[in-house]
Amino acid sequence: MSEDPSSSSSSGSEQRSRSWLERMFPSFTSEPKSRDELLDIIKGAAENKVVDQEALNIIEGALDVANLQVREIMIPRSQMVVIKSNETPEEFLPKVIESGHSRFPVIGESSDDVQGILLAKDMLPLILQGQEGFDFKSVLRPANIIPESKRLNVLLKDFREKRYHMALVIDEYGGISGLVTIEDILEEIVGDIEDETDEDNEEFIRQVSDCDYILKALTPIEDFNLYFKTGFSDEEFDTIGGLITQAFGHMPSRNETVTLGEFTFRVLFSDGRQIHLVRATRHTD
Repeated sequence: MSEDPSSSSSSGSEQRSRSWLERMFPSFTSEPKSRDELLDIIKGAAENKVVDQEALNIIEGALDVANLQVREIMIPRSQMVVIKSNETPEEFLPKVIESGHSRFPVIGESSDDVQGILLAKDMLPLILQGQEGFDFKSVLRPANIIPESKRLNVLLKDFREKRYHMALVIDEYGGISGLVTIEDILEEIVGDIEDETDEDNEEFIRQVSDCDYILKALTPIEDFNLYFKTGFSDEEFDTIGGLITQAFGHMPSRNETVTLGEFTFRVLFSDGRQIHLVRATRHTD
């Protein structure tokens, strides 16, 4: 069957017309031109029940990771659990068991003298050999060193491609300032990841730097006041999450911030019904 030339001509005219309009009025197109526009579209999809709130939080977390640096989430040097190269199994095993970690930096005379990473699973054969056969050097893995300024999305890609799970962080002077794990990055995306060791851990407040703390929203206001020597009222709410939600005046989304007294609270994870995890920054000035 032959093609109608008038139909072909009409179709071509319509395509040229649409192309011309799109060039002249790019705002008419529905494609997002920025991160904020993209989030608005995704939030609209969540409101229309196309995606659920948990999926929205994960998408927001994935986008936020690209704007965060390692220094913002790393475990500071003072809280690192390390093994000294001259320690015996009897000396370091209590630390290993209490921490519940699977990887430990091995250091020499100071925390800056990192000799490698020891995996808990690699210790078992050595310990079974007894004191005389114990040798760290035979099972140490190379330590991955990164700067504080490294972007989390770049580090996550390195973790996946190079198949390692922990990196040691150095400051501008080359000294060890902390460490970061793949779990730390994933928690920025999906929220707090709890395992069987976390279930028994009732620690509601964890310090991550001199002025920054990670708080469970269920932290009792009484415990918060005791820890920080503050005087927030607990007459209306029992938990810090309730107090923060009242300050917002609505159910906040991830990364929304509010200031109460000398603290700025940033929501790390919420599910549309309640806040689960927040980051508190104390303004020392």
